[in-house]
Amino acid sequence: MQKLGIIHTVSRLAPVFDGLVGEYLPGVGTVVIADELLLQRTIRDGAVDGITRERLAQHVEQLASYGVDAVLVTCSSVGAAVDELAATSEVPVLRVDRAMAERAVGMGRTIGVLATLPTTLVPTVDLVRSAADGQARDVTILPRLCEGAFDALGRGDVELHDAIIADELDQLVAQVDVVVLAQASMARVAEGRETGGVPVLSSPRLAIEQIAQSIATPL
Repeated sequence: MQKLGIIHTVSRLAPVFDGLVGEYLPGVGTVVIADELLLQRTIRDGAVDGITRERLAQHVEQLASYGVDAVLVTCSSVGAAVDELAATSEVPVLRVDRAMAERAVGMGRTIGVLATLPTTLVPTVDLVRSAADGQARDVTILPRLCEGAFDALGRGDVELHDAIIADELDQLVAQVDVVVLAQASMARVAEGRETGGVPVLSSPRLAIEQIAQSIATPL
């Protein structure tokens, strides 16, 4: 792999992925598109609409025509649209949370899914269920929405955002074998937090690790 295309819907996550690419994919260049409107429309409408699908498809096409070897979409809320594009794109199109979901279903029978947005919670739950079906595993999924956390972050109240997530996480780890964080931005809240030995998975590192592992074999 020479070039990896990355599509962000949250611009502030770009440094996180830049660091991971440098760590796991030395020598691989990145071509980045940031389009926050993709996520904002999805939040506003409660689902991925036709305009968002078309914008995402255009971004993938632009990256493919530029010559990237694969495209990683870092937004879980548009995950279903990513899967649709992957079926027809001339280059591999990868959703950021698939490696996380596949890892989670191999780690336990009861899986907690934590999110700050309904538009992220639903597709992540669906993905975990699909991953479990793909591995012929019988799992129970416990979804939890961190009510008010996203609005707090939008107001600049990072402390309240983090506190809401931490409280929901503390409750969830007592009920499950593994927790999946539906949004990459939640990872820092879980870092270093006592979870009683319950694994807490986040998507960015696992996604880049999976790409690195696949380089020996064409994607």
